[in-house]
Amino acid sequence: MRQLNPAITDHFEESAAERDKKRAKSVRWLITPSSGLLFLWMAIPLAMTIWFSFSRYNLLNPDVKGFAGFDNFEFLVTDPAFGPSIGHTLTLIISVLAITVIGGVLLAVLFDRKFVGQGIARLLVIAPFFVMPTVSALIWKNMILHPVYGLVASLMRSLGLQPIDWFADYPLFAVIVIVAWQWLPFAFLILFTAIQSLDQEQKEAARIDGAGPFSMFFFITLPHLKRAIAVVVMMETIFLLSIFAEIYTTTGGGPGTATTNLSYLIYALGLQQFDVGLASAGGILAVILANIVAFFLVRMLAKNLKGEYES
Repeated sequence: MRQLNPAITDHFEESAAERDKKRAKSVRWLITPSSGLLFLWMAIPLAMTIWFSFSRYNLLNPDVKGFAGFDNFEFLVTDPAFGPSIGHTLTLIISVLAITVIGGVLLAVLFDRKFVGQGIARLLVIAPFFVMPTVSALIWKNMILHPVYGLVASLMRSLGLQPIDWFADYPLFAVIVIVAWQWLPFAFLILFTAIQSLDQEQKEAARIDGAGPFSMFFFITLPHLKRAIAVVVMMETIFLLSIFAEIYTTTGGGPGTATTNLSYLIYALGLQQFDVGLASAGGILAVILANIVAFFLVRMLAKNLKGEYES
């Protein structure tokens, strides 16, 4: 069999390499404008926030200006509302994650079985995710949890019980319920998609071997959903760090600071007390906290992916 001249082969290889380099160079030139615009879109607000966080800048007292150093951060950390706001933020995140992950897994297992009206029921489960946060907060505040006209109050009166003013007596619990109601469909969609990819032959083999429903759930279904649960936890945690509309619409951070999380505290400092310096310092702390959380969540997800591929 005749063989190609090595010189010709090398020439073709060099030509292909040159074409790849030219193509990569042209692609870089094409994405440079959009990448530069995206970088400016993120860098300019961040740079301004950092600048204001080290400055004395109060809109009610514009004559007082200058470099504040770390005074804004010191005042923020020693603010009586700062500690509770961090606690409320963590409580909100952990509670909503627990409700949505457990509820999402149970709903995914339920909808994995065929039953009459499954399509309509699935639509009703997904629907809250498409309702705007402000609208859902108003629905829960005025139609469901209202102490006089709400559905829960009517149900309690029909049972001979005294209605509860949820937003006055249990405000943080009420906010958690609203936020969990919004994010449960997201968890359900991710987990239901994952459970659909479960090998039916594996389930059938386990059923033939005598595995009951609980054994199949804990030893087959739940391990299969491990990666999907990690995705839900990561995505929801990042978004739950910035929950604001539900608190603003229902409780206004109160009573007192009972529902003030970090996002609402930043709003109160910047747009109620008009202290841009303190609000910017809070924003920087929020960015640092979000990046720390994202770092550990991404590592957790990467570890799950690595373990799955190795197995």
